[in-house]
Amino acid sequence: MKKIVISLISLFWALCSLTHADSKDLEIKGRQLISQKPPFTLSLPTELRLIHSFSHDNPKENSLTRAYFFIKEKNKQVEEMLIVQIADRTNPEAGPITASPPKPYTEKRTYLREKRKKRELEIDYLIQLMAWNPDAPSLQPIRKRGMIIPHHWAMQGQSLFVYYGEHAVLLRYSKDVNTFGLKVSEKGEDWEKRSISGNEKKVHDLFQKSVMEMLDSIQIKNP
Repeated sequence: MKKIVISLISLFWALCSLTHADSKDLEIKGRQLISQKPPFTLSLPTELRLIHSFSHDNPKENSLTRAYFFIKEKNKQVEEMLIVQIADRTNPEAGPITASPPKPYTEKRTYLREKRKKRELEIDYLIQLMAWNPDAPSLQPIRKRGMIIPHHWAMQGQSLFVYYGEHAVLLRYSKDVNTFGLKVSEKGEDWEKRSISGNEKKVHDLFQKSVMEMLDSIQIKNP
């Protein structure tokens, strides 16, 4: 079973209206994200709430896909978003789950791509600027619940790890650049890593600090 997370991401855009995933397997208490399967916890930069979840069986890949959408909103407008995607191996006789590192949207607005170790597991992560697209199929479940997703630039952190060949976990946390309390540019070129400065650099630094603290907080339990 190779590159199961790549299959998961490609399916993700079309499958957001399928069976609800069990929220007991993954929940948030305050700022703590708690996963039962696989067993891990992490501390979030802020309190978020679950707004949608789904699961989908992938028999050809011997896996089950689960996805959870968490948001922070103000006056029905989304300010922060966390999408957690988990692939579970469903056939013990199948090969272990493997995954390729997250890919950036564009190198010129990708600020960091690294790896780190947690116990014997390896976490791939990146930090980049992306554009929220309220018309994206994957975000329609959020909009159907009356939330407004602004067509704004957003800072995004992605992290991925494979749990002993049984699960693959992809976390995508993003935050509207206009919610940092600073006046920032709407021009993409002002956010390019070779020239970023001023308030755009301050937003980058604040966000990167939050993502690194979140990664530092990950606690992964043994099987």
